[in-house]
Amino acid sequence: MKKIVTLIAAAGLCAAAIPFSACANENERTEYNITCRYDEESGTLQAECAVNYKNDGAATDVLKFNLYGNAYREGALYRPVSDELNSRAYYNGESYGQMEITSVEGGQWNICGEDENILEILLPQTLGEGDSCEVTIAYTLTLAEVNHRTGITEHTVNLGNFYPVACARGNDGEFIECVYYSDGDPFLSDCADYTVELTMPAGYTAATSGSMTASSGNSCTYSLENARDFCIVLSDEFKTISREVDSTQVTYYYYDDENAQSVLAAAGDSLIYFENTFGGYIYPSYSVVQTGFAAGGMEYPGLSMINGGLDEDDFIYATVHETAHQWWYAMVGSDQINCAWQDEGLAEYSALLFFENSPEYGITRTGLVNAAVSAYRAYFTVYNQIFGDADTTMTRHLEDFVSDYEYVNIAYNKGLILFDTLRTSIGDERFIAGLKNYYSACLGKIASEQDLTGCFTATGVDIQGFFESFLEGKIII
Repeated sequence: MKKIVTLIAAAGLCAAAIPFSACANENERTEYNITCRYDEESGTLQAECAVNYKNDGAATDVLKFNLYGNAYREGALYRPVSDELNSRAYYNGESYGQMEITSVEGGQWNICGEDENILEILLPQTLGEGDSCEVTIAYTLTLAEVNHRTGITEHTVNLGNFYPVACARGNDGEFIECVYYSDGDPFLSDCADYTVELTMPAGYTAATSGSMTASSGNSCTYSLENARDFCIVLSDEFKTISREVDSTQVTYYYYDDENAQSVLAAAGDSLIYFENTFGGYIYPSYSVVQTGFAAGGMEYPGLSMINGGLDEDDFIYATVHETAHQWWYAMVGSDQINCAWQDEGLAEYSALLFFENSPEYGITRTGLVNAAVSAYRAYFTVYNQIFGDADTTMTRHLEDFVSDYEYVNIAYNKGLILFDTLRTSIGDERFIAGLKNYYSACLGKIASEQDLTGCFTATGVDIQGFFESFLEGKIII
């Protein structure tokens, strides 16, 4: 996600990263078959999610699903929108939604978790490692009026994280329950295959993560394979323009943008650059969507939400940043909850690489590095003055970031500085080779810090101490 913030709050603490099992291969991925209908009058999505769950972990008697939509309910322990972004997000004042499970086939069930954020299904028999089972979950998603990942905005309907998402599992076999923290992107999921049948009101157009495979009247069916999640944005105001990038259909969905061709150009040009630099884009389509959003933008496989209120330069930058997330989030996953720098820092630096090699956009490496250093030093100075010490560790739990300001400076700005310093230290050839190694070795997986550092070590350099100095907050910038 591309953040745009200006406020300050207290510093956080450091947390250890979670070890993960590898994602399943093509024959072992979980499959979601979702049938849903959006009702404009009630602002609800009526849906049924049939899941063929493939168990690539230890034997288990239960399944657990993240209910991200429940974070929007009144009385939630954790608010999905930070205080800094609250007024931008809730354009009509406070508004609430929820994800109500109405029935489950395949086992007894209950709602649990730290913040009523987990659907637990008790299976009728133990599910062995490598085995699969089927469950069907019927639910109603009530949407808040909010410029956020899931909600009714002023021009669109954002359906990010709109279905129960199977919890990823750690190496210890435990399901990892994702609380919806307002700072960062509190999502963690393995890759899966999707078939989504959507019925929408007459006159609406849907931008989705997948490719359309069938349509009849107001109902369309989409499919997507090997994807970490699936997203939809609806509107009765959308216009579209498209271009072909190799075998990928790149489409820009917008409702009010005089610079639409420039946005489409940036999306397509950056997609080409990242393909050539890191490795191939695996999805058949890519959609950039102008929508209501309080921050700069939000990434999903095959789709990026961009804040419709940004000015032209910020809109272009956010588009490139979110496109970079197709590599560093969608295709190569990481622990966003404990190691947010790993995908955000790489997305920031990948955007830098693109602009550095695309001078027609007028954004330079020097300018971006200087801006990041200046912002980071300001954060460090202010936090030292207020609290007597600034926590500059990078590997920490999202819960320990108490403001967007701190999160942005650690995950984005210090992340960019880390990768630029690494590049300067080992040279362009090894730096790009390390990122190519990272992409090819971790495609479809949830990569650890060690996976990333190991891919640079494989180029013939010893960089362990370098990363430790940044991640543990020892380096002086």
